[in-house]
Amino acid sequence: MGEQRVDVVVVGGGPAGSTAGSLIRKYNPDISVLILEKEKFPREHVGESQLPPIGPILNEMGVWDKVEAANFPIKVGATYRWGSSPDLWDFEFLPLDKFHDEPRPAKFAGQRLFTAFQVERARYDQILLDHAAELGCEVREGTQVTGVDHEGGRINSISTNAGDTIRAKHYLDCSGYTGVLRRGLGVGVEVPTQLKNMAVWDYWSNADWAVEIGVGGTRVQVLSIASGWIWFIPLGPTRTSIGYICPVEHYKKTGLTPAELYDQALKQEPRVQELCKNAAPDGMVRTTKDWSFIADKIVGENWFLVGESAGFADPVLAGGLTLTHSAAREVAYIILAEHEGFGEMKWLKRSHETTQVNRIKQYIRFADFWYASNGQFTDLEEHTKDIAKSAGLKMDPKEAFRWLSLGGFSDEDFFLPGLGGLDLLAVKEIARRFTKDDEVRWELSQYNIFKLNLTGAKKETIPVYNNGKVHKVEAYRRGHRMIPRVGYYAKVMDVLQKYSDIHEINKAFEMITRRSENTPGAELTVQQCYATLETMLLDNWVSAKRDPKKGVIKINMGGSDLGGFHDSTHELRAKISEGRERAVNEGS
Repeated sequence: MGEQRVDVVVVGGGPAGSTAGSLIRKYNPDISVLILEKEKFPREHVGESQLPPIGPILNEMGVWDKVEAANFPIKVGATYRWGSSPDLWDFEFLPLDKFHDEPRPAKFAGQRLFTAFQVERARYDQILLDHAAELGCEVREGTQVTGVDHEGGRINSISTNAGDTIRAKHYLDCSGYTGVLRRGLGVGVEVPTQLKNMAVWDYWSNADWAVEIGVGGTRVQVLSIASGWIWFIPLGPTRTSIGYICPVEHYKKTGLTPAELYDQALKQEPRVQELCKNAAPDGMVRTTKDWSFIADKIVGENWFLVGESAGFADPVLAGGLTLTHSAAREVAYIILAEHEGFGEMKWLKRSHETTQVNRIKQYIRFADFWYASNGQFTDLEEHTKDIAKSAGLKMDPKEAFRWLSLGGFSDEDFFLPGLGGLDLLAVKEIARRFTKDDEVRWELSQYNIFKLNLTGAKKETIPVYNNGKVHKVEAYRRGHRMIPRVGYYAKVMDVLQKYSDIHEINKAFEMITRRSENTPGAELTVQQCYATLETMLLDNWVSAKRDPKKGVIKINMGGSDLGGFHDSTHELRAKISEGRERAVNEGS
């Protein structure tokens, strides 16, 4: 019992706490970091499916090799069945014809830049927490925060179940959904959705993988049934996470126990039944509330809410760990900057809060759209108007669907337009499937003259985090929309400042591809340039017109020939590329 002073105290030893602590200590070992974790690791935790943006963060932390050595399955994508259609369809992060066998453990290079992991959280979280300790973080497991002394929005100290009082310069709430510091500070939450679901799951031994791709590669399964949806996530050669999501109201109406509800759901899914015919469950059915929310405030004078303590989005998009790791990384950089005497901390914190809130809201909107497309699920079609309204738009349901598939998403990822961890190519294909609407099209196909449009925009700077330092990058803001001059946005801006004719623009995009032709996945570069141009056009950062004397670039969503059993987004990309090249060659 006593009083301790540290630079940074982290409440929660999961991925958020480990990521923040590791990066702070990596770049400035003079900063003292104390991580308090109420559990004794290893401990089970739900949320096992990752997205590719986590890979670079693990690599920056210096923990990639340790995670890869754990031999977790490589996630190359997912297989979906959604709504009333019985068809399966696949999405891959990397075209499978580009994914080749290679021995494991592998380095974070080549094709592994485009993949993700499916992790057993007990082992994954232990690896990350041990790594943070190796970098010099003081870790106390079995230590629970019991009190938060605060005044005027500033935390003075926290107390623990061991009788300790801890004072710090910075307090990080990385305690997950519980939000220990959030609740202690009295910070409220907003629930910007009508989705109020629950999750029930168990772990199975010796279930078959639905598909084995190369060495250790597979796809997760996301399968809707009449009352909800089922996840099937291989976590290793013999262990699989299988869960069921449904509305809380449905659970209450059934009168079943969670175990009975779980058993009933799995019996409705023949695909899962087949994969589990030689498997056995642990027999310890777990449940959790699964309500999306956003905290009213995630940054204070000397505290941060990080990861799920700041907000939670429905897991159908598998974005939870991505949001957690990326937010923790940014917070680490902000603390590093403050210790180095960075002169614009209010601007930096405000930028972080705005970015994180926007990202969480985007995931929630996309999840609402996803659920609204399922006629067997709660009918949310009218709610799509609220989805659009939350972005300042007044639309009917059909218009809202179309906006969600076409709208600009530049404020989620500063380097590449996308939504919910998916690039714009995938977003459009998902929207086409869900709406069955030919209006989900590429707007740029209607025009052939393009011009950068910064009229009425104010130039500002945004923070970009790299190599332990905060860098200022030029950006433009018009109303509630912002576009950064970085990544693919910078590439397209540079092209548009030189060319206006679509055929000249196309040649410039091709040149960008040739410059990166030795990079795995470079064949997608042109498509990403077009996706970025599309986003900028829809957000009015680009003006366009059609010269009847010149041809256009026809980018086709593929139509009915994409509607078959088990087709894939990499096929879509190939069709887009073929259509574009054919249009250019024919001058049409």
